[in-house]
Amino acid sequence: MDFALSRRAQDLEGELLDFMDAWVYPSEAVFADQIAASGDPHFHPPVMEKLRAEARRRGLWNLFLPHRTQWTEGLSNVDYAPLAEITGRSFIAPAALNCNAPDTGNMELLSMFATEDQAERWLHPLLEGRIRSAFVMTEPAVASSDATNISLAITRDGNEYVLNGRKWFITNIADRRCAIAIVLGRTDPDGPRHRQHSMVLVPTDAPGLSLIRTLGVFGYEDQEGHGELVFDNVRVPVANLLGEEGGGFAMAQARLGPGRIHHCMRAIGAAERALELMCRRVLGRVAFGRPLAEQGVVQEWIAESRIEIEQARLLTLKTAWLIDTVGARAARTEIAAIKVAALNAALRVIDRSIQSHGAAGVSGEFPLARMYASIRALRFADGPDEVHRVTVARRELAKYVN
Repeated sequence: MDFALSRRAQDLEGELLDFMDAWVYPSEAVFADQIAASGDPHFHPPVMEKLRAEARRRGLWNLFLPHRTQWTEGLSNVDYAPLAEITGRSFIAPAALNCNAPDTGNMELLSMFATEDQAERWLHPLLEGRIRSAFVMTEPAVASSDATNISLAITRDGNEYVLNGRKWFITNIADRRCAIAIVLGRTDPDGPRHRQHSMVLVPTDAPGLSLIRTLGVFGYEDQEGHGELVFDNVRVPVANLLGEEGGGFAMAQARLGPGRIHHCMRAIGAAERALELMCRRVLGRVAFGRPLAEQGVVQEWIAESRIEIEQARLLTLKTAWLIDTVGARAARTEIAAIKVAALNAALRVIDRSIQSHGAAGVSGEFPLARMYASIRALRFADGPDEVHRVTVARRELAKYVN
């Protein structure tokens, strides 16, 4: 295994670190203040456009794409890993680089399956950062961790598809720039289990599509929003089919694999920032006559945190290397394993950091509470821990079945 960064990735890493220090960290409070002043939790703050312009000027744009396009030169997953990790240190950094979920996964999906017309209408504006998108899969009435349960009906009527059903926790949908939704629904209820579903592209202003409400995450209303949608006889042209009928399940798996490892990369960055904040805090606080940093229990927190971060980073890099060399399908075990390992490790580090800060750790004075809420929610995103553990266990057991 070779985790060495290319020369270009090394240059980008240095550029990105400077961008974070000079632009991103100082803008975090401005971002929050501009949203608060607007009175709309889903307001797109002007400071973000300044960040995006500077990121493009520095060549820090669409770094997640593994292949060359007119918008990016392309990076391997191993090259992208440390860059994604750096962006994970700030809740606004991924969007500043046009590397934020779910847009990244949607762009990869469109780059693989979109027709020329679909790419011109939706993919190109996404790559340029002019619009945002949503991946519409999860439903309130079924256990969506099993994608074959998805029940939203997609019925063909002449040259149109008609969509009826309900979805929820749809990220990005409350952002007014969200222009397109990639919707997974059932086109053939009587077909083979893994061929019943398809994906269609639905403009967010389509008649019959309604945003009922947004759902908070641990009390936070994220800027992009996580919405509940109702599809009431929503009609789109048959030309809006993405890929082929019956290919929805397979396409969802193709999309979610790389997306899962991106979450892990960013989670490691969040853990690194949490560890840094913990170390700075305990070095500057005195309790019972000596600095907190000299307390044995605190030193144990720090040591365990460093060990867990390094373990998670190594498994993430191995997984990235496997995706680069043998593909996401062959790396399925490692993708499932790291989705569990990295997020849980990050949560433990953040929790220790919160504890070291006392009451301040759960306040808005530090980024730790928001960080914890965000990463805890990711243990559901792209499949819950339990599903990934089943994947690892089954693939392990298969080695011993004659």
